[in-house]
Amino acid sequence: MEGRRLVYMDHAATTATAPAVVEAMLPYFTDHFGNPSSVYKIAREAKAAVDEAREKMARALSAKPEEIYFTSGGTEADNWAIKGIAFANKQKGNHIITSAIEHHAVLHTCQYLEKMGFEVTYLPVDEYGRVDPAAVEAAITDKTILISIMFANNEIGTIEPIAAIGALARKKGIYFHTDAVQAIGHVPIDVGAMQIDLLSLSGHKFNGPKGIGALYIRKGVKIDNFMHGGGQERKRRAGTENLAAIVGIGVAIERVTASMEQEAKRLIVLRDRLRDGILEKIPHARLNGHPTERLPGNMNISFEFIEGESILLFLDHAGISASTGSACTSGSLEPSHVMLAIGLPHELAHGSLRMTLGEENTEEEVDYLLGVLPGIVERLRTMSPLYADYKRSCNV
Repeated sequence: MEGRRLVYMDHAATTATAPAVVEAMLPYFTDHFGNPSSVYKIAREAKAAVDEAREKMARALSAKPEEIYFTSGGTEADNWAIKGIAFANKQKGNHIITSAIEHHAVLHTCQYLEKMGFEVTYLPVDEYGRVDPAAVEAAITDKTILISIMFANNEIGTIEPIAAIGALARKKGIYFHTDAVQAIGHVPIDVGAMQIDLLSLSGHKFNGPKGIGALYIRKGVKIDNFMHGGGQERKRRAGTENLAAIVGIGVAIERVTASMEQEAKRLIVLRDRLRDGILEKIPHARLNGHPTERLPGNMNISFEFIEGESILLFLDHAGISASTGSACTSGSLEPSHVMLAIGLPHELAHGSLRMTLGEENTEEEVDYLLGVLPGIVERLRTMSPLYADYKRSCNV
């Protein structure tokens, strides 16, 4: 409704494209619209813009520009990394290791490959959502060709021990892929130091445009093409380049990495204020994910006796946008696979609320949510038969 306070706390789902990014993109829809694969002046200008964006992306990852390949987003990058490695190396082996809490772009791709004759090990995680490197090592066989572990979880924000897994994979001669869609631009990533062979990212998670992402492929990695057709992206990813979006993702990654350290400190303060306020004001609430090894802006809490979807409706009425987990599966009636993997029972998994903070969020907005949420939870519990049963059992 007009004049209503609007508080956006779902940055893990998507972010607003920054005005500076939009401004940089606009000329490439009209004045500099050439096809980068052509040879005349406006085409050469377009190619130069693509090359510049590639260099910006490479700097953010401590990679080489020729190791960056633009895609339509994180989902395509995940598909390309996993299928590309699987099909290019199937003569060496057919075994893939991943985790039980991966994004569905990884899980569903692995399930597809199982139908194609590949074997996949889905590693469990601990109560915080962390993969044990020792479990990764124990799962390796002489047919293992790929390890794919996400950098940070999209629902609970837990950061995985990527450097340790990367070192293990390199020692064993196995390719290592990480889905860094949630992490890029929010925590430092050095693909060389972390011994990462392939890395997926998506522009709309760090104030870039939607429909553009990238796959880092370390030089020398044996991988099949995912898109076939023309010779774009050095003959590895066919299709006319999404010029304006590529310019946009380049500006976005340069912009976010320049302020990353300072912004991370600010978001951690806000995140912890949100966590402490909720746990102090609302009984029967549980923090999900690692208490410290988590993304700066991610906060996920489960509330007993009620459902997260109901909380969302009341928050939306108050002008607050949040989520119950991954936006990609918000229509599902099944509880989050991530919540089940960290050991939550179904009813508590259904009661989760994810609040992910971004650059426009303020202390005032956090306090506004803390002022609204306790009343919402209390109201929903008064309507909950589970809460009524709990009070009777405790003679409350």
